[in-house]
Order: sequence, then structure tokens, then C-alpha cells
Amino acid sequence: ARTKVEKARLILLSVGKVVVVEDESLLDPVTAVSGSGPAYFFLLMQEMIKAGIELGLSEEDAQHLVLQTAKGAALLAEKAAGEGSTPAQLSARVATPNGTTEAAFNVFHASGFSEMVSKALQRASDRSRELSTE
Repeated sequence: ARTKVEKARLILLSVGKVVVVEDESLLDPVTAVSGSGPAYFFLLMQEMIKAGIELGLSEEDAQHLVLQTAKGAALLAEKAAGEGSTPAQLSARVATPNGTTEAAFNVFHASGFSEMVSKALQRASDRSRELSTE
């Protein structure tokens, strides 16, 4: 079994980083975070594009700006992680007191963004477990 896991890990390394979990009970949380994860980012991008259009940007400009921002953020987060920094630390660096980012963060926090993300991933994990037992 170990050689099959190692072969799979080596194949997957060709397209990205791999996390091997020894505890099968973690497969449902992995599905919630990583398996479904890209769609969460796509949803955020979709909503940011929509909001940009509502603010007066063309659809083309809004899409270009959001996609480039997502790409840049991902690259910066990956580089920072290699240097020991977390996404929370990156956010804190960008959110100038009384600035535009902090103003948006205040809305996210007041709207329960953190709790919403936590509940959504918990539900995805629960659903993954349900599907595996059906």
C-alpha cells in the first residue's frame, strides 16, 4: 500500500504540492478545504467582478482586475508562506488603519464572514462523509 501512495504522490507532485493524510477521518475535511476549495475562490471572484461592475467598471476591466488580483494574491501568499508568514499576517500588512481595506474588512466581520466560511466548510465536510456512506 505504501508504494501505491508514493506513486500517487509522485504523479500528483507534477501538478502541485501534495499532502498525504494517514488518518482516513481527515479525508472529508480535505475534501471540504481542497476538493471543493477552488469553487469557493471562483465564487468570491464572481462576486468581486459583479461588485466591480456595479461600481462602474466594464465587465472586461472588472474581470481582468479580479483575475490578476487573485493571481497576485496567491503568488504573494505562497511566497510569504515559504518565508514563514501567514495569510492573516499578510492581511494585517495590507489593512492600513482607517483605510479602504480596513473599511471593507469591517463589513466582512460585521456580516459574519468568518463564521460563514467555518459553517460552509463544516457542511461540505459533513456532506462528504454522508456521500461516502451512501
